[in-house]
Amino acid sequence: QVQLLETGGASVQTGGSLKLACVVSGYNFNWRYLAWFRQAPGKEREGVAVIWNSGSKTYGNFVNGRFIISQDNTDGKVTVNLVMNRLTPEDTGVYFCAATQRLSGWVLDQRQYTTWGQGTQVTVDS
Repeated sequence: QVQLLETGGASVQTGGSLKLACVVSGYNFNWRYLAWFRQAPGKEREGVAVIWNSGSKTYGNFVNGRFIISQDNTDGKVTVNLVMNRLTPEDTGVYFCAATQRLSGWVLDQRQYTTWGQGTQVTVDS
């Protein structure tokens, strides 16, 4: 079983940038999908971006080219990064890292993911 630990959440001004990182402990190639989700106060959790172990990437519609997901495999350590640019107050929320070995539906449906991190808070001030 993998364990996920997110870091990088902070408060930024509108238009700013932020980089989130998720360290994946216990990773093996069976974990085909590593993703970022977010949840704003009073709203459902929504998919931000996912990277497949093939290297393919899928983004939520609201991303509009502002975010980049990547995976770094260095010295046996796997990290999933999310670089977020041109942030707006609508991007405020808790950002979660998630992993799953297989899908039976939409790749950014939170119900598809079996393992979650504890989340990191992102606040964008207007």
